[in-house]
Amino acid sequence: MSNQDGPRDHRLREELPEEVPAAESAAAGGGAAEPSGLTGRQRLVKGLWPPRVTRAQLIVAVLLFGLGFGLAVQVASNSDSDSALRGARQEDLVRILDELDDRTQRLEDEKQGLEKQRDELENSSDQAEEARKQTVEKERQLGILAGTVAAQGPGITMTIDDTKGTVEADMLLDAIQELRAAGAEAIQVNGVRVVAGTYLTDADKSVSVDGNKINAPYRFKVIGKPQDLEPALNIPGGVVQTLEKEQATATVERSDKIVVDALRAAKRPDYARSSSQ
Repeated sequence: MSNQDGPRDHRLREELPEEVPAAESAAAGGGAAEPSGLTGRQRLVKGLWPPRVTRAQLIVAVLLFGLGFGLAVQVASNSDSDSALRGARQEDLVRILDELDDRTQRLEDEKQGLEKQRDELENSSDQAEEARKQTVEKERQLGILAGTVAAQGPGITMTIDDTKGTVEADMLLDAIQELRAAGAEAIQVNGVRVVAGTYLTDADKSVSVDGNKINAPYRFKVIGKPQDLEPALNIPGGVVQTLEKEQATATVERSDKIVVDALRAAKRPDYARSSSQ
């Protein structure tokens, strides 16, 4: 009996010491072992909280926040600038694009005309005569712009009826600026010639143009390319729609011949003199 139990006890003694180093290693690892009752999720939360944020990570976070805020402001700005066209109909957008193309073509034609004048001056056998002709032509053009000579040509007539008395000077000024941007070469409003220095003011439920009081209906006679002038007034949010919101009506008619015959007296400058004298 004792002989049989002896080898078995010896084997048990050889197996038991293997479990002791495990407990000792846990104690030597830096303290008491973790409670065996913690789950894997609890140990994960314990390792992540509280977070350890370094100064470099904080700086990167602030920079990323600033970059995101700047991008958001830029996107909002672009959205505001495009909102005026998003609600426009397809035919209105096509008309606006056509107007831009026409303006580009007009500038290109003007460029080619100037280049042609330069070539004529350089290649003409009688440059003095050519210069004289161009001087006369330039004087005529400047006279039209200054309003000292009459002009005629294709264009439009715009009539603004203001039965409610709501049209103010700034609305008429917007119409003049829109027409100039569309290529108007001569403008006349109720018998008053519009020039570069023209100013408009409100005057007792009417409008004064360069000190000349005019009353409704306001009649614009404009010389220029009708295909450019009329669409410029009818763009979404443009002159015609603005007047309609003020309970005024604006009608635009194209014509092959518009006569602008209101003249302004030529004013001699008090101090400026030609540098060629």
